[in-house]
Amino acid sequence: MNPATLPSPAFPEKPDLPATYPPAGRPLVLGSTSPYRRELLQRLQIPFEVAAPEVDETPLPHEAPDALAKRLALAKASAVARNFPQAVVIGSDQVADLNGLALGKPGSHERAVVQLRQMRGQTVIFQTAVAVVCLESGFAQTALAAVRVKFRDLNDAEIENYLRAEQPYDCAGSAKSEGLGIALLESIDSDDPTALIGLPLIRTCKMIQAAGTNLLVNHKAAP
Repeated sequence: MNPATLPSPAFPEKPDLPATYPPAGRPLVLGSTSPYRRELLQRLQIPFEVAAPEVDETPLPHEAPDALAKRLALAKASAVARNFPQAVVIGSDQVADLNGLALGKPGSHERAVVQLRQMRGQTVIFQTAVAVVCLESGFAQTALAAVRVKFRDLNDAEIENYLRAEQPYDCAGSAKSEGLGIALLESIDSDDPTALIGLPLIRTCKMIQAAGTNLLVNHKAAP
């Protein structure tokens, strides 16, 4: 899926880029405090800063899960970009879509039990959105990576044992596919392999390079 450019009339006109930018181009900022997204972005081997977005994540009335994910990803990137106007800022959000019902982070053991009971034996679409914003250049794009996940028909004991072992209460859908949560699943269908963990790196790479950050420059050889 190609990222879609969003209109953003509040952004300034594109100026000439300063000659003082590093060889990789514009600096990079991750607008998220998620340790999972930070680890994923570190795979690109380029320096970046991390900043916490101050965004109200309350869904709008009758808001579809994919629309919610895209709106929040753009809101997070835009909020952080106000403090880093020259930088390329990444925002991301993930919502689990169970037949149109949006499932976010459970936040507690009790809510996680409810989510996994709802999802057992079901196919859930994890809507992972990423947004890239640069205020100085007026760049703003979003992309959505939908991951279809089939859950096993879990019994209550399996759900309880899993949650006690991994405590995935900060994960949409109450499961970590990169950990023991993979044992809950029958299949994963995605064209962007890291999307389920929280950041679709294929889409992210395309967008941050389009925004002015070169990923394949001045890398040192591994020792």
